[in-house]
Amino acid sequence: MGDARTRLRSTLVVCGPSRQAAVREALRELAEEVITATDVPAALESVRHGVPELILVAEEITPAEGISFLQRLQSLPSQAPVVFVSESPNLEQAVRLVRAGAYDVLSGPPDRQRLARLVQGMENERRRQRADEARFFCADCPADVPFVGRSGGAVKALETIRLISQSRCNPILLLGETGTGKELAARAVHSWRCGDPEKFVAVNCAALTAGLLESELFGHVKGAFTGADRDKTGLFEVAGDGCILLDEISEMPSDLQAKLLRVLQERTFRKVGGTKDIACTATVIASSNHDLRQEAKAGRFRKDLYYRLAIFPITLPPLRSPSRLDDIPLLAEYFVRHSGIVEGAGPTGLTTDAQERLMEHAWPGNVRELRNVIDRAMIVEKSQLIGPSSLVIECPDEQASHAMASHAATQNDFALETAEREFIIRALKETGWQRTRAAALLGITRATLHAKLKRYDIRESATPAGARQDVPAPAGGAPYGESPISAGQ
Repeated sequence: MGDARTRLRSTLVVCGPSRQAAVREALRELAEEVITATDVPAALESVRHGVPELILVAEEITPAEGISFLQRLQSLPSQAPVVFVSESPNLEQAVRLVRAGAYDVLSGPPDRQRLARLVQGMENERRRQRADEARFFCADCPADVPFVGRSGGAVKALETIRLISQSRCNPILLLGETGTGKELAARAVHSWRCGDPEKFVAVNCAALTAGLLESELFGHVKGAFTGADRDKTGLFEVAGDGCILLDEISEMPSDLQAKLLRVLQERTFRKVGGTKDIACTATVIASSNHDLRQEAKAGRFRKDLYYRLAIFPITLPPLRSPSRLDDIPLLAEYFVRHSGIVEGAGPTGLTTDAQERLMEHAWPGNVRELRNVIDRAMIVEKSQLIGPSSLVIECPDEQASHAMASHAATQNDFALETAEREFIIRALKETGWQRTRAAALLGITRATLHAKLKRYDIRESATPAGARQDVPAPAGGAPYGESPISAGQ
């Protein structure tokens, strides 16, 4: 256990002065540094000033005190496992502590051999967790940015972001619909280019009035306007040589766009009411869910600012895009694991039917909408796996429109669904019922095809309801890429 690969860098021990020497001796070969605290308040203060890899509570405390300690730790940056040591542990009390978040409860006193097994078990679990978590992210994803996705669209986007981050490109423009992950992409830029989390600042240009936004970005001097009773440092100055994200830049007022253009061209700015030029060394990242080129053509965004921003614009594809569709079940599972919306044990995954239902939705709100759906399901689901009945996806107006569409479909003998079913069967016959090739022919993923096969109860011997064995080609010889199934993706 003296191997550096399994030694802990820092361990915090909570125990009285009389036991500190014995615990230090037991941890001597297991931890490079042992910090001691005589009580819970002192332990919390130690955590505020450092991040231990293990917290060992070797002092007898009540279960209520232990649970309170665990709850207060949640507001601190430490994610260290907490182990309680008791001379005479009570099973019911131990269960309460573990349910509240304790890693383990040991019967004391803590000796070297038992602590060695504990540390080795923690290290093995960390390795398993790292290997398990790694499957949610592609190789180009920075370690400190949880941009979940391994689809072609996610991989290509992150690969492009990495290449631009490693260049001198400044400013950087991120485009994409609401909820596609533009802020995470900006943090990825910052991680590769700077790395210091304190030097990443973000401002929502749509959330502030023109005057407040200008003061927020550039700062102001005392007396610049009514209420300016002291100097204020702007976010460009706070960012230093880090990154500043200007979110929803299309909402920035026109006169402020002109001032931003000067900053990008001259790399200097002035505080509101100030006369001194201040150097701007930050990487400027702008994002928008609008097509800025079209906004500029329509006169709603300055053309000169657009062309200054659009050196190498990066567009994040929506979830419904074929290049990113395969990330939906991966994102859903990740959100189940990291929801945090329910206390204690909750659902640990999704059923196959639930995943298929997620694949069928268009996700106009993208990743943000998907996370909300999973959080709602975590609240209402009582079993271990989330089923389709717990997925509240559609909003009331969508449900009403679907009800109207359903009524119309009934009146027309489900014409669209019948046509879609026929196209699926024809594609399967053309490819000898090879699902991968059929999905490619239809312009959808294999997972989506599987969901639709189940929805329409299509089997290899199936033929379209009321249709001949050989389904005729669409009028005008339209290719499969223009079939109803493709249009609905």
